[in-house]
Amino acid sequence: LPMHRTVKLVNNKKRHVTEPLLTNLIFAHAGQRQMTLLLSDATRENPLSYYYNHFATDAYGKNPPLVVDDESMLNFIRLTSIDDEHIKLVSPQACRYRSGDTVIVTDGKFKGVRGKVARVSGQQRVVVELEGVCMVATAYIPTAFIKNI
Repeated sequence: LPMHRTVKLVNNKKRHVTEPLLTNLIFAHAGQRQMTLLLSDATRENPLSYYYNHFATDAYGKNPPLVVDDESMLNFIRLTSIDDEHIKLVSPQACRYRSGDTVIVTDGKFKGVRGKVARVSGQQRVVVELEGVCMVATAYIPTAFIKNI
């Protein structure tokens, strides 16, 4: 469950609050058999279901469950595990990519995060995309901390 810190106004006071980055979505690292067993128990008290890939269809013309590869998921976990209130969800329209090159952050709080450099909210950030799920941007990253890969 990816979480993030944010600042909220509570009783007219600013408070740092940790809340889910993606509401109503949890990730499970499991095989198809394990997921089938887990989801076969779906009841009113346990309303779990698959998140379907709306950009693909299977042999029956239906959307298959969305599967995120391990490398992309570990990169996403690396980013969302950092305690920084400037990490945020972004839409593709909010990103102005500098180039299509994939980069890695070489220093600082976000060291090891892979993504694409974009201007978001007027700042240079690295954007990590989980295909079919979301895009998350780091806080400001200086050019000296970015290396093309």
